[in-house]
Amino acid sequence: MKRFFKQPIFYLAILLPLISSGCTDLRDRLIQSRPSPAATAIPNPSGQAVAPPDNSNFIAEVVREVGPAVVRIDATRRIDTPTVSGNPLVERFFGSQVPQERVQRGTGSGFIISADGQVLTNAHVVAEADEVTVVLKDGRRLAGKVVGADPVTDVAVVKVEATGLPAVKVGNSDNILSGQWAIAIGNPLGLSNTVTQGIISATGRSGSDIGIQDKRLDFIQTDAAINPGNSGGPLLNAQGEVIGVNTAIIGGAQGLGFAIPIETAERVADQLITTGRVEHPYLGIRMIELTPEIRQNINQSNLGLQVNQDQGVLIVEVAPNSPAARAGLRPGDIIAQVAGVRVQTAGQLQDQVEEASLGQPLELEVIRDSQTQRITLRPEQLPPVAPAQN
Repeated sequence: MKRFFKQPIFYLAILLPLISSGCTDLRDRLIQSRPSPAATAIPNPSGQAVAPPDNSNFIAEVVREVGPAVVRIDATRRIDTPTVSGNPLVERFFGSQVPQERVQRGTGSGFIISADGQVLTNAHVVAEADEVTVVLKDGRRLAGKVVGADPVTDVAVVKVEATGLPAVKVGNSDNILSGQWAIAIGNPLGLSNTVTQGIISATGRSGSDIGIQDKRLDFIQTDAAINPGNSGGPLLNAQGEVIGVNTAIIGGAQGLGFAIPIETAERVADQLITTGRVEHPYLGIRMIELTPEIRQNINQSNLGLQVNQDQGVLIVEVAPNSPAARAGLRPGDIIAQVAGVRVQTAGQLQDQVEEASLGQPLELEVIRDSQTQRITLRPEQLPPVAPAQN
């Protein structure tokens, strides 16, 4: 997608060392502390009953319930880097550049989604890892195997050989509202089991909104502190249910963290567990959401397009030999409907495309030269070389 404004710097919240070595009711939960069943009156020397101190609140309750299911993930990657030998004999056989193995270690977070050892995390936490170790809150270190990782949505599943593990409860990220409480648990900067809290700042932030074009999903925005090492950890609601997977921050800003909605993460994880891969239907277009300003910029640019409306999803480029190209879509077409569902934003269009089946007919309604046309194409699997296309 072509942008007409400067993008922010976007950081994935994984910790990589710089050195290499070898809502229950809020009124009830916030204002009133919930004493434990054993919190009975205690007599004092005067004979009067005194209530015992209780420092718990709803955040402490959430941490007590969910904390044991949050894990640290240590990933090790071995990288060959060329170095200058300085030894003439070595250079005679291997040249002046001699490969030397360097070990890169990274730390992220994750959470247990099943008692038999399925762990959900970010794909970038375990990307290209040679060894993965899952560290439980009780100190146990378990070898992890990457079941599958999807870089398009940044979701991965790691399996450890264990049973009877504590697992999180999953909430509903489709009905969350801005202003609701948000709690993050993870391992920022390697500080295990760190808890931060804030609110849901916004929902439905697209990848393009926050400066990343290669992620095909919307994000939850929160001001709960997220730092390097938080990647893959849970974002929780006031009931202790997972509503998102903490993923990224915007560099140079404060209180701008982003999480993958749990509905998306669950859908992807289910496919990874079942098949080891994720289907991402691909049309082969680059698109942009129209506004009066963008319309004016396009009409005054050298793109060769003339746009006569201020709203909708405009195709600005069609990839050669793609499903869109074979179906006859063109730059300048405005997509009005996908599979009979009206779309006005790129996110709405992408949601409909993601629900399509690979190789099956998908009907689009497009506006071309002020005329409405219906075009049918067959989506294909998203090519690895084209992660930014939709």
